Amino acid sequence: MIFSILTFIMLCLSSYVKDRKVALNCQSLSCLFESIYGFTIGALTGAVLSFINFIRSLLFCHKEKFNKDLYFLLLILFETLVCVNCVFTWQGMISFLPTIGSIIRVYCLWQSDMKWVRISGMTTAITYGLYYAFFDGVFLVFGYVLLFVISFVSFLEKDLKIFDYLSKKYCYDIINNRGESK
Repeated sequence: MIFSILTFIMLCLSSYVKDRKVALNCQSLSCLFESIYGFTIGALTGAVLSFINFIRSLLFCHKEKFNKDLYFLLLILFETLVCVNCVFTWQGMISFLPTIGSIIRVYCLWQSDMKWVRISGMTTAITYGLYYAFFDGVFLVFGYVLLFVISFVSFLEKDLKIFDYLSKKYCYDIINNRGESK
């Protein structure tokens, strides 16, 4: 249970921080904790994928150390590993959920823009949340729901700048109308 709590704390941190390296380091720790938890509850596809994702996040964190072609090869390698893992840890149709989530996440984390990290947080939350619900992983389901909310709010705030727009619009209206009704 402690590993599921640590997983979701790291996941939430990775979606809200601004710095890509810090986000990927949090992501790495999250994947490691999730892998341990997955093996504990018998969710093999998720556990192995989380371990693969641990390695992926560590490598993607050091993007600047790879040339462009090698970095692209890393993307292809991890996408292939995710698909192969689905075959070798097949536990029925439920194995597709973390596989689809990981395929999306690998691509998003491969990007440089933090917007993609937040988007992948939302897609991962949905696919992995449903997967762990199947295995009665209550804390991880709760963590993934929280991750979805944090990623969504963070996406609205940092990428769409909705809160800036709303505050400017309504502050302007309040100041100019001085609370008078129309």
